[in-house]
Amino acid sequence: MTGTAIYSYSPNMVEAAAFSGIDFVRIDSEHAWRRDESMEHMIRAALLAGVTPIVRIDRDDAYLPRKAFEIGAGGIVVPNVCTADDASRIVEDARFPPLGRRGLGSLCLSGEWGNRKTREWVEWSNGEPLVGIMIEHVDALENLDAIMAVPGIDFVLFGPGDFGVSLRSWDADYIESETRKALAQTVASARSNGKHVMFGVGMDDAAVEHHVSSGIDMLEFSHDVVIFRQALEAKVRRFAEARR
Repeated sequence: MTGTAIYSYSPNMVEAAAFSGIDFVRIDSEHAWRRDESMEHMIRAALLAGVTPIVRIDRDDAYLPRKAFEIGAGGIVVPNVCTADDASRIVEDARFPPLGRRGLGSLCLSGEWGNRKTREWVEWSNGEPLVGIMIEHVDALENLDAIMAVPGIDFVLFGPGDFGVSLRSWDADYIESETRKALAQTVASARSNGKHVMFGVGMDDAAVEHHVSSGIDMLEFSHDVVIFRQALEAKVRRFAEARR
């Protein structure tokens, strides 16, 4: 699967990305403060354009998984999971009984505003939308196998930025080395437990080939605002060079 991250909160950007042929868009709601109708507009744009909207939500809010799924998210991903108990709580919040404790309310987009039969909607909700977690702290490494063994977790997203910060060092070589080892450990644990692995591979073809060969099967091609900025930077450099 291929996708990209959306930080701009633009439904038009979601649609433009979707028409490129990707499979998913990961809409960020952890580092963007949006709790208004804009998320619903972005999810509708993704669904209309035929891609799966995956929403990164804040952790430790038991109601956010339900709310994201009710407005049509095809998946959620929760940051900074360090223990199996963390992962289990996320599944409980995201799934209906007997898998979890999510509250029932089909008067929403994913329930077709009450049109879907309750049993059908509950079974679909417990089996189809994706539940993902993030490994992004050094403390999670000693619990990886237990985390990945939690039933109901579908994929893991490794976060190199926060992982590097959790090492409490500014030695660039050390951070790069430890992050590389942690990513490999995460991939190995996830795949041995039947989980998919998402990772931000940027836009470099060599990096894409390397990470695919390492077992990553959900490739995230950079972020909308980064792609836009880098494209402009390249043109500005070419313009400056041409004037010399």
